[in-house]
Amino acid sequence: MNPAPRQPVVALTGGTGFLGRHAVCAFSEAGWRSRVLVRALPVHEQLAGQRLELVPGDLDTEQALARLCRGADVIVHMAGAIKGGAQTLMRINAQGTQRMLAAWRQHAPGARFVFVSSLTARAPHLSAYGASKAAAEDAVRHSEGDWQIVRPAAIYGPWDTETLGVFKAARLPLQPMLNGGAARLALIHVQDAARALRALAESGPPGGVFELGDAAQDGYSWPEIVATACRAMGRKARPVRLPPALVKGAAALNARIARARGRVSILDPGKAREILHPDWAVHPQRRIPAGLWQPQITLEEGFAQTVRWYQARGWL
Repeated sequence: MNPAPRQPVVALTGGTGFLGRHAVCAFSEAGWRSRVLVRALPVHEQLAGQRLELVPGDLDTEQALARLCRGADVIVHMAGAIKGGAQTLMRINAQGTQRMLAAWRQHAPGARFVFVSSLTARAPHLSAYGASKAAAEDAVRHSEGDWQIVRPAAIYGPWDTETLGVFKAARLPLQPMLNGGAARLALIHVQDAARALRALAESGPPGGVFELGDAAQDGYSWPEIVATACRAMGRKARPVRLPPALVKGAAALNARIARARGRVSILDPGKAREILHPDWAVHPQRRIPAGLWQPQITLEEGFAQTVRWYQARGWL
């Protein structure tokens, strides 16, 4: 009797986050065994039905990173911070990636290393977050081995708390737009993004920098996004643009209030500059080859599905 074939192992950081949980499910569907770095137990309810190997620790725990990487076929590094001061973001996002790279080289040098970055790495001058992601990308690029860099566009879908505000705004008499009609923003449904990560983990050229968006080649304008969200909510769109000075002022005030309360807010001057940037479309030369992966979910379908999920969960 022949032994059962060995399950390939994917080691993930950030596997309990929004994209990470969907990625774990996507890998599981394809027969992969997931090993996930976790800072706390229990893990999210979305993963309750998954058979996971959990590794307690974080990006500062050398022994945990060694255990995470040892024997893995693919390493998917998604963990990071999205808010905080410049030093905090650089320590977690850039230096944390450097520690992951060191663990990869020492304990799984034959594995593929997939780093999930951000489109903001294209414009590191805008924010401390973008600068930290660009520094992390630079560390990956200077590494020997089979690596890939993935820059997702704005991700939405079930379980997302960030895009929820777009649909709540659709219920207002007027829907605020944070940028002008000429600005372009790419989006991608989380299930498509998760499948893209799996496709890159399984095949594709090493040393590539890929950007993830849906099938809309040029992304979307803010009026298009608002109109699609309103249709998903069964509302009529009445978009109105907020003046850039108001967006910047609100971000600066929000950051000051958060600091006074000893907190950190994601809406700060750097985030305002990101919001007002005119080009967050996916660059055509950075798209994943169509023979390897193609997005399946349109914005219309994705927004409608997401609204149904929010409503079923009582979020809307």
